[in-house]
Amino acid sequence: MMTSELPPTTQIKGSTIRVLLIDPQSLMRNGLKAMLEMESDFQIVGSVADAESAIVQLQVLQPDVVLIDSLDGWNAIRSILNQLPSAKVLALTNYEQDLDVLQAIQAGAKGYLLKNMPISELVKAIRLIHRGYSQMAPGLMEKLLINIPTPVRQPEIEEVILTPRERGILRLIGQGWTNREIASELHLAEGTVKTYVTRLLGRLSLRNRSQLAIYANTINL
Repeated sequence: MMTSELPPTTQIKGSTIRVLLIDPQSLMRNGLKAMLEMESDFQIVGSVADAESAIVQLQVLQPDVVLIDSLDGWNAIRSILNQLPSAKVLALTNYEQDLDVLQAIQAGAKGYLLKNMPISELVKAIRLIHRGYSQMAPGLMEKLLINIPTPVRQPEIEEVILTPRERGILRLIGQGWTNREIASELHLAEGTVKTYVTRLLGRLSLRNRSQLAIYANTINL
């Protein structure tokens, strides 16, 4: 039986994907630009070194997909999506840090991929993200799932009563904020925030910051 639905990676005839490249390394930007321009359905609307330069041009460039180096940070992803909510952000990185992946997703990124992936796979990922799919480098989702804390029985949840300050810090961790950002927002010393984070890990019997962030979102802080 025939179906009108195309496979996700199939190029849609007549559809052009407007791509914006953000990477501090000119060699990386120029290489990506040259390779992606070989795809007939891609239009590279901009190529800049940092998110700040990109943000001021977003309304003019109107990219469909933004490829951003993860070193620009997750505040950059938030800023891009605040300026242009319709854009799909794909973070590219040289690393596989669990917390980085989690923060990228929380900031609104639709994908998190490694820079050493084959260009053919990146092309497919861009098309998929443009169509609303999420993309994750192989193995990263499994690592995140492994780090999700085992659900705690309800009686145990009730025993862990957090102070308003602890709940406030946990909520911001769940939103992907760094210790420095939390300290600035709450008018605390960064060392004080670190102490609260350590205390939260102990009180909630969690191993790392990634688990704190997942826990915060699990209980809908």
